[in-house]
Amino acid sequence: MNFRVVSYYLSIVCFFVAAAMAACCLFAFPWLGHRTSEIYSELSFESDGVRGLLFSVAVSVFAGILLRHWAKGVRGEGLYRKEAMATVGLSWVIATLLGGLPYMIAGVKYAPAIRLESPVYAEVYEHPYHWRQNWASHDLNLSESQFKVLQAVIDDPSLPSRGISLGEIADNTGLDSQLVRSTVSQLLVLEGIGSKLRTIEAPGASNPQSTLVTVEWISMGFGDAMFESQSGFSTTGATVISKLEDPKFVPHCILFWRSATHFLGGLGIIVLFVVLLGGSSAGKALMRAEMPGPTKEGNTPRMQHAAWRFGGLYIVLNTALTILLLFDMNLFDALCHAFGTMATGGFSTYDSSVGYFNSAYVDYIITLFMILAGTNFALLYLLVILKAGSGSRFVRWKQQVIQVFKDYELRVYLSIIVVVTLLVMVYGLSYGDWDLPGDEAAGIGLFDKITRSLRYGLFQVVAIITTTGFGTHDFNQWNEFGRALLLGLMFIGGCAGSTGGGMKVIRHILFVKILRHEVELLYHPNVIRPLKLGNETFDDKDMRRGILAYFGFIAALFMLTWLIIMAVEPDTTWHHDDVSNKLVDNSSAVIATLNNIGPGLGIVGATSNYGAYSPVSKLVFTWLMMLGRLEIFSILILFSPAFWLSRR
Repeated sequence: MNFRVVSYYLSIVCFFVAAAMAACCLFAFPWLGHRTSEIYSELSFESDGVRGLLFSVAVSVFAGILLRHWAKGVRGEGLYRKEAMATVGLSWVIATLLGGLPYMIAGVKYAPAIRLESPVYAEVYEHPYHWRQNWASHDLNLSESQFKVLQAVIDDPSLPSRGISLGEIADNTGLDSQLVRSTVSQLLVLEGIGSKLRTIEAPGASNPQSTLVTVEWISMGFGDAMFESQSGFSTTGATVISKLEDPKFVPHCILFWRSATHFLGGLGIIVLFVVLLGGSSAGKALMRAEMPGPTKEGNTPRMQHAAWRFGGLYIVLNTALTILLLFDMNLFDALCHAFGTMATGGFSTYDSSVGYFNSAYVDYIITLFMILAGTNFALLYLLVILKAGSGSRFVRWKQQVIQVFKDYELRVYLSIIVVVTLLVMVYGLSYGDWDLPGDEAAGIGLFDKITRSLRYGLFQVVAIITTTGFGTHDFNQWNEFGRALLLGLMFIGGCAGSTGGGMKVIRHILFVKILRHEVELLYHPNVIRPLKLGNETFDDKDMRRGILAYFGFIAALFMLTWLIIMAVEPDTTWHHDDVSNKLVDNSSAVIATLNNIGPGLGIVGATSNYGAYSPVSKLVFTWLMMLGRLEIFSILILFSPAFWLSRR
């Protein structure tokens, strides 16, 4: 192993990450870093966010300089397959470590320090450095008014950093204002709970009802920051943050960095600097190790051209989506959601994800671009770039379009979307999944419900199969069959050569064909039947062995990590009434992170996040996300001593 060559290329990753962080500082200025729903004149410059980003830039640059110094004199040396695989695997490790620094240094807060389950039981965050059990259980005996007030203080503030006034608590709970005031005084001295509450006199207010009550929120630690960072770079889109809309807890510039990690991870950090390496052996080796999914094409000798082609198309699609979203969003929201869509990541700037906008236009536009993002980029390139040849431009373009839709994987991918969407719509209509409380009074008929089911059902199916993970509807409340369909889609993923995660459609196609062939051999042992994909014939024993090994690894890894999570995660992560869901919730969390989906079922469903999990579980999920993005092998080999010790 030529460690100095690996060090040289890792230094480039450090400098790339530093440059991206520095660019995000611009969004600390209110005129640029504000959401569609915000008035930027009411916001202030985000000094905490900038401090977190600039300090992280300094650390990244320093790490890059150290690595470059160690690699002095290696420019021009060859990068062989082993060094390329080490570079790819370690690049994602370094990017994750550096990318998590802004969250910790800026002091991003992700969850309230009190979990209130009932008038007789609550949990308080008291052990921040424990690897497993951060929460202390407290048996309570709250009165009805105490429970209502405490619940309002924890759940109701639109901006938790500001808190909620006594008057607002009275309005939300229906309690008398004097009773609210006395109840708050009682809660402030309550053992365990009171230490996490405080009151603030509203500036310039003389009315006692303007007094604000706040609950302490938890700052992101190492496990939280690594989880959020890797979720961005791996384009998983899972999060631990509960209140994205509070700029005091999550500054806009940090939110933009969060989405920028999607952009960087979309086609892979490595592809971004293969452009600089050219068509050398280094560029070829890195591209082979980085690009996800099995490919049906041979390795092109012009790797620099390939990197420019895919990278350019990726940027063009991001730009086009941003422009289209500007009709319903401002620039900040449009950029963040474009990054999350084309990278099939799913990070949003709102807790309710894309559902916040409640816009059919936004839903259908993002659905279209999610489908494109889950398609092989080589096919998309054929749709937009006209090849040289005889005949009119229209005829040549028509031939290319026909060639694109003859692709077997693409046809299976689109067929899955159509079939599953129809099933989700039909079963959802029969179970009332698309009904709203005021439908009968408003005279909403069957046609309106069908269009609603198409809008939400199609969006959610595409979001899951492409591993984007955006949400417009709480699919955790769907019927069991609909939820089972989504769980199954989590195992599929997008097409090979796309930004989508998961196991890839082509692998499932080949796996089914290989199994069918093996079954046929049981009763026709002498039959010789080549493996065909469309009109192409594959007779590669290494490919067959690789497909079977991949599925075996996925099954073994799922079982191993699921058992680990079941063993280490305390039951207190779930409400007393929901502990029975631990088995299903943990399995869906493992599937969602390993396949880079993001949301799962239960406590990690569409309206929840991973914040409730313990630090050790979050680190396991971080590792799973990295394995899923690099398709296992580039990370697993890093744990093999023989890989590091042998020269070639």
